This record gives sequence, C-alpha cells and structure tokens, in this order.
Amino acid sequence: MAETEKEERLTRLKGIVLNLPEGPGCYQYLDADRNIIYVGKAKNLKRRVSSYFNKDQQSRKTRLLVSKIHDIQYIVVRTEEDALLLENNLIKRHQPRYNVLLKDDKTYPSIAVTNEYLPRIFPTRDRRRGGATFYGPYSHVGAMHGLLDLMRALYRPRPCRQPMTREGVEGGRYEVCLNYHIKKCGAPCTGLQSHADYMAGIEACREILRGNTAEVARLMREEMSRLSSELRFEEAGEIKRRYDLLQHFRTRSEVVSQTLHHIDVLYLETEGETAFVNYLHVKEGCINQAFTFELRRRMDETEGELLALAAVEMRERFGSRARELVVPLRADLPEEMVQQTIPQKGDKRKLLDLSRLNVKQYRFDRLKQAEKLNPEQKATRLMKEIQTELGLERLPMRVELFDNSNLSGEDAVAACVVFERLRPAKKEYRKYEIRTVDGPDDYASMREVVRRRYGRLRDEGAPLPDLVIADGGAGQMEAIRSVVEDELGLEIAIAGLAKDDRHRTRELLFGFPPRHVGMKASGELFRLLTQMQDEVHRFAIAYHRQKRSRRQTASALDGVPGVGERLKTLLLNRFGSVKRIREASVEALCEALGPTRGRNLWTHLHSDEAAADKARETAEKS
Repeated sequence: MAETEKEERLTRLKGIVLNLPEGPGCYQYLDADRNIIYVGKAKNLKRRVSSYFNKDQQSRKTRLLVSKIHDIQYIVVRTEEDALLLENNLIKRHQPRYNVLLKDDKTYPSIAVTNEYLPRIFPTRDRRRGGATFYGPYSHVGAMHGLLDLMRALYRPRPCRQPMTREGVEGGRYEVCLNYHIKKCGAPCTGLQSHADYMAGIEACREILRGNTAEVARLMREEMSRLSSELRFEEAGEIKRRYDLLQHFRTRSEVVSQTLHHIDVLYLETEGETAFVNYLHVKEGCINQAFTFELRRRMDETEGELLALAAVEMRERFGSRARELVVPLRADLPEEMVQQTIPQKGDKRKLLDLSRLNVKQYRFDRLKQAEKLNPEQKATRLMKEIQTELGLERLPMRVELFDNSNLSGEDAVAACVVFERLRPAKKEYRKYEIRTVDGPDDYASMREVVRRRYGRLRDEGAPLPDLVIADGGAGQMEAIRSVVEDELGLEIAIAGLAKDDRHRTRELLFGFPPRHVGMKASGELFRLLTQMQDEVHRFAIAYHRQKRSRRQTASALDGVPGVGERLKTLLLNRFGSVKRIREASVEALCEALGPTRGRNLWTHLHSDEAAADKARETAEKS
C-alpha cells in the first residue's frame, strides 16, 4: 500500500513538472502538511525542477528531499536577477528546512535613524521596529560606536527619547534641557536650532552611514569657502572644526585605494557543512561596511551557489548597488546583475586577501569559543590533525611516549607516559629499571623497555596504543620498530620527536625510512607534541633522581643488623638525613630504635672512625 502511494505521489509530481513554464522563476516544495520545505530559483523552471526527479542525477540528500515533496508551487518572474531576489526573500520569510541556513545575526547591533519630525540616531539590536531606517548590522561594535561618536561630535542629533511633533515644537510645548547646556544638543525642540539646520545634519549623518564621507567633506569645504567670503569667520571656524573631525575619522578608516569606487568584495571558505563568508563594501577608496557570517549547507550546494546566495543577501541588507563584485571564484549570478572580478594581483587582490583574513579570524574566534564550551571538541580536532598529518588509519585516541634516563650508565631507567584523547592518563604511567643493559646504551635500553611493555600487553590481551612517539630521532624509532614489528609482530604507528643541538624540539618524524612532517613550530599541534615530550622527559628524570637518591641514601644504612627498610624510613623521617643520623648520639639512636639496635647502628656508622683512631694510636706508639 505504501509503495503504491509513493508511485502515485511521484506520478502526480511529474505531471506538475511537465506543465511548468520554461522561463525564470522560483519554485517551492511543500510537504504533506503544506509546509514549504525548500525554495529554489531557476533560469528555466521546467528544466531545473525536472532534474530533481532524474534518478541518475540524484544524490542521497536529493533523494531524501524528493521523498518529502507532496506538492510544487512556482512563481514566474521576468529576469534571473528577479528570481534571485525573490528566492532570498522567500527563504528569509519561510526558513525552509532544506535550504541553506544563514546563522541568526540578531546579536549584532545596527544604527537606527528614526523618521520623526526631529529624527533620532541610536544603536539597536531590533530591526523589526517600524518608523526608522537601519544601517548595519555591525559585527565590530567598536566601529559602530566610533561612527556614533563622530556624528554626535559633528551634528549633535538629539539624545533624548521623548517623541516630538511639529505642532509641539511650533506651540512651544518643550523646554531646554541639560543636553543643550552641556553642548550635546542644539535644542531644535525650542527653536534655538532651526529645523532646516537640524535636518541638514541628519541628512549628513545618513551620508556618513552610507559611506559617503568624501561627499560630506566636499560639502564642508564649499561651506567654509562661502562663509569665509562673507566674512563670517566664526561660523567658518565651526565648520572647520567639523571638517577636521571628519578627516581624522577618514584617516583611521581602512583606506584601500583612491582609485577604487563602489565595489563589493566576498570571500568564502567551506568546512564540511558550514561555509564562512566575509563581505566588504568599498566606497571612495575606503572600506565602510564589513560583515562576516556563516551559512549552513542543507543540500549539495556548490561554492558558486553559496557565494550567489551570500551576495544577494549582503547587497540587499546593506543596500549596495555596486556594479562590480570581487570574488575568489565565479558565483552563480546573472551577468546583467553585477560584473564579477577574480583578481590575481593589484589592489583588488589585496582586497580579496583582506576579506580572506577576516574569514580566517572569524573561524578562529568561533573555534575558540566552541572549544571553551566543549573541550572535547578541541581534542578531537587535534587528533584529526595528527591523523591527517601522519596519514593514520584511525584517530590516535591513545598515544604513548618513551624516554630513557641515566648518568654515565648508572641508575639507568626508562619511563612510559600515556595520553588518552590527548590528555595525560597518569594512572597508566609506568617506570622501568633497566635490567639487561650495561653502560649508557640508549637504543638497547629502549628495546628492552618496549619489549617488556608491549610483550606484556600482547600476552594479557590489553589494548595497544594507536601511536607511539619516541623522544628522539630515527635511531630511537628504529629501536622501537625492530621490537614492535620484527619481534612481537604488532602493528603500531611509530613517530619520533627529534631535538636540535640546543636540546630543543626541532621536527616530527614519521614512517620508515623516517620523513620530516612539515609543521609550524608556532602551531598549536606542534606545541602540544612538545608538551607531551616534556612530560615524558620530566617523568623519566624524576624517576632517575629518585633511584639515585635512594641508592646514595641507602648505602650508609645497609648492612646494619636488625635495620630494614621500615626502620630506615623511620630514621630518615626523624633525623632528616643520613648526615644527621651519623652525627646523632648513641642515646638518641637507642631512643629511636631501642638499646640493642641503636648501639649496633651507632657502632656501624662509626666503625671507620674507630679504625682510624686505632691506627693513629699504633703509629704514635711506634
């Protein structure tokens, strides 16, 4: 029954497709509940929609979408550009489940200019309110406040929130407030500033918000010249003050080139299902709009399609009518809509590189923010990076590192530290005394420790590491490989961290014969591997020092009848050192150990002194 219903549904949909017009327009797919689940645009509606029902061209996501379609609606338009704009509006209005998702940007503020008799200018995060024109949003809040400060210094738009009408102003209903006295407002509500002068300032503010600072500066220069010619020097001086403020602001803006006018720039990078896009608008040689955002793929959209969606959205949002669009690749936009440029060098290439830099920084900031909320995400990312750099078959969930430590072959030890999901698993750390090697032979010591470690894990059926890292270069790696592969028959990936002549980590080696793995020394992954290497070195050195200290300490107390390890520990805790035990009186030792053990220990510690005294007496007599 279900299969029959499916066939009937597809037959009905194909019938709709056969009757579609062959002109430009937008199509909408509806589900069983009449909800719009997908909106698309096409130069040829019939050809584009029919491609969804061609089984030879269907991807997995397309098959899933087609399985949800129960009806098709369409809107015919005159041009492909109209179809693009209509698609953008329909997606924003209906937010279909299978369309590219523009991440919500309501946290970014905009600047509102109200449409009142005496307009106000203020920042807001709510663009839905009526009776205002909005500029932005501004992803950099500091830049927005810089604009607001400039406009307040130049034209003093009223900061109060009180609604004011023409009748109220002309009827004298309002009084001068503190803002006038502290020179934050010209008091247009009381007639101290004329309505025409106030509105001229608001219009100049609109031009600044549109990025037309050069035009505003030109008008200021003309006004200064006119006032000076009329000998109105005080008023000309006020205009000069404003002009200097505006010029100072322009010099702090990102100046690209005085030859570039009215250009849009878009740069896009994709990562899995997410696309990161930066938009720049250049006017009069300056960047006056910059915005970075995310797009979430829902179907199999190409980078050209994503770039086209981003271009339409940004140009509509910021009211851009630029005739040139600088992009890294060709977007799926009609030629009559905008001229696309893919620069290879020059000022436009520098613009594209700047846009790319903004995307990189945005991705980095979002990544850091996400990793603070979910530390596991960072570990997974770094493990994937290790897997990619070394070409491993699986993620290195468990990494083990080895290091040797000895002093001219004495007190030779080794250490193994374990990292699970790149975090120290200290309960899994292991110490090894070297048993079969005489003298300072690091390679033989490494073979002994690895043989003991992985021979035991193999015999016990315990999990093996995904990656072993030697604290050394090719020689240490070969010592590990000869045991792991040739003797034990195990398959474990082996890497090495080689040091330079100053004992600083220089490079990561992998494979046989070992190859250098290119990695920035300042990169996060290289720093992590260096920290892991420092950890195994610290653990090995600490064990070596402990063993050497134990040997030196134990030698003076060994061989004393009745004094074992427990009493040695008791004596050291009580007296602090072997030197103080030797200097202690026989009474103090008897008090600590009892009469017999105390006297035996005192005699043992001073036997050399007694023998020396006896020999001296004999020599004196002779």
